[in-house]
Order: sequence, then C-alpha cells, then structure tokens
Amino acid sequence: MTSRDILESARRVLRIEAEAITALMDRIGEGFVQAVEMMLACRGRVVITGIGKSGLICQKIASTLASTGTPAFFLHPAEGIHGDLGMLMKGDVLVAVSNSGETAEVIRILPVIKRMGLPLIIMSGHPESTLVRAGDAFINVSVREEACPLGLAPTASTTATLALGDALAIALLLRRGFREEDFAFFHPGGSLGKKLLLRVEDFMHQGKEIPLVTIATPLKETLFEITSKKLGVTGVVDGGGALVGIFTDGDLRRSLEKGFDILNHPVSEVMTRNPKRILKSCLAAKALHRMEEHSITSLFVFDDEESRVPVGILHIHDLIKGGVV
Repeated sequence: MTSRDILESARRVLRIEAEAITALMDRIGEGFVQAVEMMLACRGRVVITGIGKSGLICQKIASTLASTGTPAFFLHPAEGIHGDLGMLMKGDVLVAVSNSGETAEVIRILPVIKRMGLPLIIMSGHPESTLVRAGDAFINVSVREEACPLGLAPTASTTATLALGDALAIALLLRRGFREEDFAFFHPGGSLGKKLLLRVEDFMHQGKEIPLVTIATPLKETLFEITSKKLGVTGVVDGGGALVGIFTDGDLRRSLEKGFDILNHPVSEVMTRNPKRILKSCLAAKALHRMEEHSITSLFVFDDEESRVPVGILHIHDLIKGGVV
C-alpha cells in the first residue's frame, strides 16, 4: 500500500463509522426512552454485560454511567455463570450488549435474570434475536456495514454501541439534574474536583498569617508587615478590626512615582479603599475567577456577607499550588 492508500483506508473507516452513528439518530425511539426510565427507576445498580469486543464497550458504558450519577458495574457473562452472578441483587437492572443477539454466554445467564425478576434492556443489531425477544426494552444498534473490509471485525457496530451508551448516560444525567459539583464529587483527584469541591477556607491563610495594620500605622511599619507576611499586600483595619482598605506593593510603587514621602504618613492616606472580598464558604474556583476578573492576586476572606472583620486572606499562589489553576 502506498501512503495515499493508507490515508484513504483511514478516511473510509472514519466515514463508515461516522455514518453509522448518524444513522442512529433517526432510529432511536420508544425503546431508548423505556431504557432510560427503567434505569432511572433502578433502586440497585445498573449491570452491563457482554463479551468480546462488546464486553469492552460494556466496561466503558458502565464507567461513564457510574461517573455521571448512575451506579453501574460490568459483569462478565462467562464469569457470571461460574459464581459472579452473586453480584446481582433485587432492584438491579441488567443491560445486555450483543450485536448478534445470540451470544451464548449472555443467553446462559438469562434464566437467573428472569428468576430474580430483574428488568432486562437489550442493545443489539438484530431485532428478531433471542436476546431481544427475552428483553423488556430494546435499543437497536444495527449498522449498514462494518468498517472492516472483510466484514468480520466489530468496528462500526461497536462504535455505534459506544455512542448510544454515552447517549443513555447523558439522558440519565439530565433527568437526575446532575451538576458539575456532583461530577466533581466522583472525580476528587482531578483538577475539576479541586475546582468544584475545595473551598476558600481550604486554602486561606488565617490567624497570625494574615497581614494587617491599623489606619494610623505609618507607611514604614506597613512595609515591614507586607514583607514579613510575604503576600505582597496588607489589610488596613479600623479600631474595631473591620477591614477598610488594603495596601499593596503596587500602591507603594505608585506612591514613590508620585514623589510621596512614605516615611512620615499613615497608610490611610494611600491605601485602596473598598477592597474586593470573598466568603470562606465560596468555591476556590469562584475566588480564582474574581481574581482574574479584577486583575488582582489576593482576596480577604470573611465568614459571611455581613461581617467586616477578615478571618483570612487568599493568594493566587495558594490556588496554583493547590492545583485549582
């Protein structure tokens, strides 16, 4: 084969598989809706079973369902008939995937499924097959042709099944009102989990780590506070501890550029009033958005909207180190 032949072969495979998925859009109907309702009503787990290439697709479908709010796992049918059917329990829903609808290993577990009274959803490419006749809901995953030129290796059919599995998961996600926060709950180790699970109070500096001076503090002492706390900023509070302003290293540079005598003036004369703030219960991602929106690197943290006494300070470097950025 020439390079041109190789590329044309690849394009042919992609074209056939894309057409197979597109054809599904006009074919899904009441069976798909029934399957969604059965899985939504499931009081146990959604159990996906299949063997060979279909079994690999089943594992991906089960994983996608589990990560989007539908408890699910993969059951290998051959292992099932040798003891793993003990994983099943009342309240489960079984989804059997078989393009032919005649997979012997899957058919052999049907008596147990029926005896337990478990709802059975079939994903198959043959509407008149044994599995489809035994099922309670049928999703047609048939394709016009496989991408394999010999018509032997499951290619377009497994791609179509995978796409319909995703469609089931997303339909259930929408019906459950599944949110980003819910998704993050099942992905705590990823960057999304850090953005949507961790809150400001998980990152903020508090207690003696908060840089603070009073409105009467001379600028010279204010600079010592900024440098000692190493955050490039200090809050300015009144006699009651309420935050009334901030002073940053940027404010210092601007003051020097204007020829301001920094040694003999209180910080209140050059501080920035009405600084941006954040609540400790807010998501870390919200704090990051606020910093980016206002082009700032720090936010003073408060217990609630009514509070004026800061309980912490959050710096963008804290979010970077924590993996939120």
